[in-house]
Amino acid sequence: MLAFWFKIPLWQRVIGALVLGVITGLIWGPESEAIKWIGDFFIKSIKMLVVPLIFFSLVSGVAAIGDLRKLGAVGGRAMLMFVVTGQIAVWLGLLLGTMIKPGIGVDTSGIEMGVTPTPAATSWTDMILSIVPESPVQVMADVQVLPLIVFALLIGIGILMAKEEGAPVAKIFDSGAIVMQKVTMIVMELTPFGVFALMAWVAGSFGMDALLSLAKLVGLNYLGCLLIIIFIYSSMIRFLAKLPPVDFFRGIVDAMAVSYSTASSNATLPVTLRCAERNLGVSPSVSSFVISLGATINMNGTAMYLGLATLFGAQIFGVDLSWGDYFMISITATLGAIGAAGIPGAGLIMMALVFGSVGVPLETIAFVAGVDRIMDMMRTTTNVSGDAAVAVTVAAMTGELDREELISADDV
Repeated sequence: MLAFWFKIPLWQRVIGALVLGVITGLIWGPESEAIKWIGDFFIKSIKMLVVPLIFFSLVSGVAAIGDLRKLGAVGGRAMLMFVVTGQIAVWLGLLLGTMIKPGIGVDTSGIEMGVTPTPAATSWTDMILSIVPESPVQVMADVQVLPLIVFALLIGIGILMAKEEGAPVAKIFDSGAIVMQKVTMIVMELTPFGVFALMAWVAGSFGMDALLSLAKLVGLNYLGCLLIIIFIYSSMIRFLAKLPPVDFFRGIVDAMAVSYSTASSNATLPVTLRCAERNLGVSPSVSSFVISLGATINMNGTAMYLGLATLFGAQIFGVDLSWGDYFMISITATLGAIGAAGIPGAGLIMMALVFGSVGVPLETIAFVAGVDRIMDMMRTTTNVSGDAAVAVTVAAMTGELDREELISADDV
């Protein structure tokens, strides 16, 4: 029986649990809260991973650059595109959430609220000073996202500067990142049970209003990802790389299909590399560097979703957000997406960081956990497509692209 359970792909188990949870909640009604503790256990397990996962992943990602000099012609352009497209993606998510308001109309009066982070009113100078950790250990204990990320980036840069002497430390962080990804996959095996309990609680306690809000959120997630792929990536290929977008998408269709089915940038990495080199004509040196780095830090779909989900939670719980909060979301969502590992459910883990920065209740995670896998598949497709788009654009700018190979990709 156990062997049969694990033979079923995780995403199928999650979808099945979602459907069963909704049916159970609608039949059972408010009494379904009796099993909510199973979902709470799942959410607590996710929160447990936040600090070690983001710390090891970021340090390992920076150290993977290999040499500070590579941050010049290739690395500099790639990093700039990753950051700029990430910011555009976040603001797109905020725009969609502000216009459509998917969280409006859900009655949350019956929710027993936990402790909600309350961001202190600080000036811009205090904000700048706050990103420098006085005590890295305290920062990790308090789960303070910005100083944690700054500390992780500095460790990664220090490893690069140390060169050969830093190699043993880099291996430790590489191993740590791999171990944390394995631990995350263990926790993700709890997803069907957590999703079943949470969806039963949501459907039983809040009825169709909550389900309709979640349907809006899923729809906006797909719409935002499609806009990123169709407009942002196509513009990069057309105007920066000066190549036909149709041929680009034809060349990466295999990677898009694998990424959608696995919801993992890391699992799709070999396919993305093959498509970039064989179908798109990117040189092996550029493709291996940019795409491998992108699989770690280029998460535009995740960044868009983190901005959208934060507004969703704010609307559900009636949290008023200022323009300053919007800018804080844009920063933490971009950095949180950078810190997210390329594995299923990583965006869910980073929610606690973004929500906490603007005082959105962490109970929002319980609402979205049930449908996260459905959205994660599309977000991963967006992330992987972005890795390939940046690789092609950088290769075109640096003369490392075989244009004939890309244009003839339809014959491969």
